[in-house]
Amino acid sequence: MADLSSLDLNLLRVFDAVARERHVTRAAQQLHLSQPAVSNALTRLRQALGDELFLRRPGGVEPTELALSLAQPVAEVLDRLRETLAAHAPFAPATSDRVFSLGLSEYAEAVLAPPLLAHLGRDAPGVLLAIQHADRTNALALLEQGEAQLVIGMLAEPPALFTRLRLLPEAFLVMMRAGHPLAGGPMTVEGFAAFPHLLHSPNGSREGALDGPMREAGHPRRLGAVVAHLAAVPPILRETDMVMALSARLARQMAAAHGLALQPCPVATRHTRLSLVFHRRFEADQGHAWLRRLLLNVAREATPPAECEKAGMV
Repeated sequence: MADLSSLDLNLLRVFDAVARERHVTRAAQQLHLSQPAVSNALTRLRQALGDELFLRRPGGVEPTELALSLAQPVAEVLDRLRETLAAHAPFAPATSDRVFSLGLSEYAEAVLAPPLLAHLGRDAPGVLLAIQHADRTNALALLEQGEAQLVIGMLAEPPALFTRLRLLPEAFLVMMRAGHPLAGGPMTVEGFAAFPHLLHSPNGSREGALDGPMREAGHPRRLGAVVAHLAAVPPILRETDMVMALSARLARQMAAAHGLALQPCPVATRHTRLSLVFHRRFEADQGHAWLRRLLLNVAREATPPAECEKAGMV
């Protein structure tokens, strides 16, 4: 039977490092310990657990079945302990090497990540952002499972355990190729509906923000294609007669970068906002609070007020 009294925190840290690295020397370097110190810790762990834990192999070590079964729980315990300690420790951006796991929609990543990373490069060069995709289908699961510390996207009101902050107000502009029949002169709803529409939908939905308003206007739109990634949008628009309604900030970026034409959206839509959602257990976490404040500032700076007025966002 395992002697749990022998499992102090340092032994668990050694186990976690060796399990991740699959190499004793690299684990020692990561922990800033000597190789004999790591080997001694592994010996104590083997005695306490009655298992070899790691078997020597060419180029490193291979975990036993017990070690494999322990790896994830030990990593989770250590991660939660680090989070708890970090929440009660002063946060110094200039010297921190903290890793923040974020879930961002593709649009939020395109608009917010560049200025956010520029701020980090100046003020917190050791901080790392680990960004993964999030949308309304998986955002809460990422937060509940601890895979993301906050998520940003077009998200509904979350359950009471979560806090929601509103970010960018959003309006739409219409993109199309230069020389498109709709590129010159005022655009009508009829003209807008006469051409196939390109829809960006990472989760494969064929219903966008304009479908309801266009049906209500008596001119339902016809989809020409649905794409999962924004990178596909400019070449498709340049090579076809498709048009695309997109959030104004990103539409302006794409049009400038790829020589696309822009027109005001002829359909009145209800303005929406990006939402930042996080679990309330991070309320008192000073590092998390610093990142939230930075994100709010970046969102406010994303488009100057004059640009917001021209796009009808204020």
